[in-house]
Amino acid sequence: MGLVSAATVASSLVGVAPAGADPQRPQSTSTAYVDHIDKIDDRRWDVFVYSPSMDRVIPLQVIRPSEDSAPRPTLYLLNGAGGGEDGANWLNQTDILDFFADKNANVVIPAEGMFSYYTDWVTDDPVLGRNRWTTFLTRELPPVIDSKLGTNSVNSIAGLSMSATSVLDLAIEAPGLYRGVASYSGCAQTSDPLGQAYVRLVVEALGNGDARNMWGPFNGPGWREHDPYLDAEGLRGLSLFIANGNGLPGPHESPLQPRTPQSPPLQDQIAVGGAIEAATNVCTYRLAERLHQLNIPATFDFRNNGTHSWGYWEDDLRASWPQLAESLGLSE
Repeated sequence: MGLVSAATVASSLVGVAPAGADPQRPQSTSTAYVDHIDKIDDRRWDVFVYSPSMDRVIPLQVIRPSEDSAPRPTLYLLNGAGGGEDGANWLNQTDILDFFADKNANVVIPAEGMFSYYTDWVTDDPVLGRNRWTTFLTRELPPVIDSKLGTNSVNSIAGLSMSATSVLDLAIEAPGLYRGVASYSGCAQTSDPLGQAYVRLVVEALGNGDARNMWGPFNGPGWREHDPYLDAEGLRGLSLFIANGNGLPGPHESPLQPRTPQSPPLQDQIAVGGAIEAATNVCTYRLAERLHQLNIPATFDFRNNGTHSWGYWEDDLRASWPQLAESLGLSE
């Protein structure tokens, strides 16, 4: 279907201490700080930041700007349900390093957050532990990144699958922090039966956690308070790019396509990935209708085919980059 506006989509709807340790590490643990940095090369760093709210050091994969003579903006890029911990992450599954080779942006990718929805959980989970990701990503981390990387404090955020929901919620939770949001193959709804079933699939069926530890009782207010569909007014003023496939096999299901070691078997990508993408497609059409009702501009890219898989998210990043770059004040 290609790139369309929310209004166009809606009108078509019918009823629906290692090397690099920081010598200025503070004595107090009430403030986030860089624990250490491993410089893979001049432009690829692994940065480890202590989170007071989670009381642990969080690893971040960082891509530095192609040229750093002036302060540069930052794109926060989130992984899917595995949080990057399972090897299925932006660095392993896409050509992101080559793509950003000529881009003047910092790219910061958290390398933890498995099955967490990158949100603040109301209580610690026996399996998934302590998750205070909203606090970390929106309050603790940005000033540390701005200081250590010498940024210009201009930010945008993007995410896929699980985190495609998270990036919308984070932008609503932290007004003014991000200028652009890109959401690939997510479900904005979290409190209705479809959206809640999707969240529980990730947290409980895949993560063996208890989703009630995340936002409280299933019929409670916490789920509605983190529902970007209901709270879509908070997205007003942001540069929004939202993409989804329809679940049918497409070019990245060809057996001739090269596959990374972390890729699922092709038959699973077609069957399971197709079903998941079809479900998120319903959510995304509903979000398009909602934004149109609120007169909130957004770009929607509904692909004519494609499953819930990395080849399409690599394509989505490329398709959304011109809009993300503009939100970051860059000329691509």
